[in-house]
Amino acid sequence: MKLGLVTYNIAKEWDTPTIIDRCTLTGFQGVELRTSHAHEIEVSLATQARREVRKQFEDSPIELAGLGSAFEFHSSDKTEVRQNIEGTKACSQLAADVGAPGVKVRPNGLAKGVPVQTTLEQIGLSLRECGASAENLGIQIRLEVHGRETAHLRHIRTIMEVADHDNVFVCWNSNPGEVVNGSIKGNFELAKNWIQLVHINELHRREYPWAELFTLLRTSGYNGYCLAEIPRSSDPECVMNYYRALWEMLCT
Repeated sequence: MKLGLVTYNIAKEWDTPTIIDRCTLTGFQGVELRTSHAHEIEVSLATQARREVRKQFEDSPIELAGLGSAFEFHSSDKTEVRQNIEGTKACSQLAADVGAPGVKVRPNGLAKGVPVQTTLEQIGLSLRECGASAENLGIQIRLEVHGRETAHLRHIRTIMEVADHDNVFVCWNSNPGEVVNGSIKGNFELAKNWIQLVHINELHRREYPWAELFTLLRTSGYNGYCLAEIPRSSDPECVMNYYRALWEMLCT
């Protein structure tokens, strides 16, 4: 497995060269660039700017592990859902242009006044359309385990079964609600066949069984990125160095 960085939150104010430099100095191997942050990797980028972003990563030791969008498909407003689907398609083209292998999307809740199953099916069908479109570009669609109600792994599994597309995957998000009696194994089993990306957060928090997560990932054959979501710091390089050291200890 490889250690990478999510630019939310620690790198929210960094431009792309700073991200590359700090990841290189601290031993992080890749990065997921989150939309709306200072590095401004957005669908509005012109063609030449996309080429420049791609070259910056190709000329560096840091891999662009993915783009982190906030597109979501749970709304009861069909126009809004369609806008998010088309936005995901545009972001997939951006990912292809800048050299990222995938786009992260999310569920962010359940529509009020709508049966739960109806909303889950709507999300799943939206993902299927996005996955089919992105497949033509060689870009993965990665569903983050996210949202107060939708982060329940039973709902994520239902969504994935409805999506039923081999280019739609799960981004494990290391949420506290995944822990049952000190273990995440039961919930992990519900999603393990789709996991293509992993978000991790504050490894010092002992209430989440980090060692178990990394063991389960290895056992399942996962060899991709564990991307760290770290709070902002006045000394980010120090924090990143300590984080890498702790991650290496937990993964052995």
